[in-house]
Amino acid sequence: MGVSGTTAVREMGPSDLDQVMEIERVTFATPWAREVFEDEMGAPGRSYLVARYGSRVVGYGGVMVVADDAHINTLATVRPAPVPAVGTRLMLALVDRGLEAGAEYLTLEVRTSNRRAQEFYRKFGMAPVGVRKHYYQDDDALVMWAHDIGGADYQARLHRIRDALP
Repeated sequence: MGVSGTTAVREMGPSDLDQVMEIERVTFATPWAREVFEDEMGAPGRSYLVARYGSRVVGYGGVMVVADDAHINTLATVRPAPVPAVGTRLMLALVDRGLEAGAEYLTLEVRTSNRRAQEFYRKFGMAPVGVRKHYYQDDDALVMWAHDIGGADYQARLHRIRDALP
């Protein structure tokens, strides 16, 4: 997938799940069960990736492609990250997976209270299009989309993001 210094982004495998579950539990109020990741990793149209720093998983993410939509299912990193831009590297790799599968749109849900994540996704050209009430047990979800991700303007955005990586 991609390597930067000693940070590598690659396919998530069963041997990564112990570390992924540690990050999942400290990141999310309602973490996914291990079985969800096991099922998702083998499901058609899905791609789950990990970012590794040496032997340590420092982030992970997943994308599901249905028709021309690439839906970011999850994205999380260790806090504080031992290396910069782990989330950005993962997001770029997930977008690449969507593009490889022919997606034209990028979408996700994010907590309405998570302004930091919303700003991160805006960097990827994602804009709010609606709210899903009670999507989370304790919060609503902001639905964000990016359109025409295969187009020249979006490709230029991805190029700028890659060029700015440390």
